[in-house]
Amino acid sequence: MSGNSEIVPVPNDLVVAPWWVAHTRPRCEKKLADYCGRQGLVVTLPTFRSVKKYRGKTAVFLKPLFPGYVFLRLHPPERQGVYQSDYVANLLTVPDQPEFEQQLGDILRALDTELDVRLAPTIGTGMRVRIRSGPLQGVEGWVESRRGMTEVLLRLDFISQAAAVKLDAGQLELI
Repeated sequence: MSGNSEIVPVPNDLVVAPWWVAHTRPRCEKKLADYCGRQGLVVTLPTFRSVKKYRGKTAVFLKPLFPGYVFLRLHPPERQGVYQSDYVANLLTVPDQPEFEQQLGDILRALDTELDVRLAPTIGTGMRVRIRSGPLQGVEGWVESRRGMTEVLLRLDFISQAAAVKLDAGQLELI
C-alpha cells in the first residue's frame, strides 16, 4: 500500500455492505483479490514487502500479511459470485462489524507507514498500550518484547491473527 490515496466516490449500496472474511484455498489470496476487483467488489488484501536476495540479485515481493484470508464488503446476493471464483474455501460472517473495521483499519494504517510490519505468529498475552507518537499515534495494541525491541501487536481478533510493529518503548503508554 502506498501513503498516497485518492478519494473515489463509492455508491451508497457499497458503503453499507457488511464485512466478510474469505478463507481462501492455499496460495490464492491475490487471485481472489484480482477476481473480486474485476467483478467490481470491494476487496482488501493487506500485504507487506518481502525482500529476498538470489545470487546477487534483489527481488521484492508483496506477500499477504494474513495468509489464507481476504477481506470483502459484500451484500448477501454477491456471496455466490465469490464462491464461483473457485479460490474460496469458505466465507466467514463477521459478527462485530465495528470492532473488525477498527482493527483492520489500524493494521492498514500501520502498513501505510515505513515501519516494519509482519505477521505475528500468535496473539500473545501482555500489556495493552497506546502509541503516543509517530505515524501510528493513538493506535492501541498489546506488547511483546523481543531482542531489545518492543513489538506492538495490532490484533484482528475475528481470525485470531495479529500484525507486529517494531517501535521504541518511549513511544508507548500503558492503558
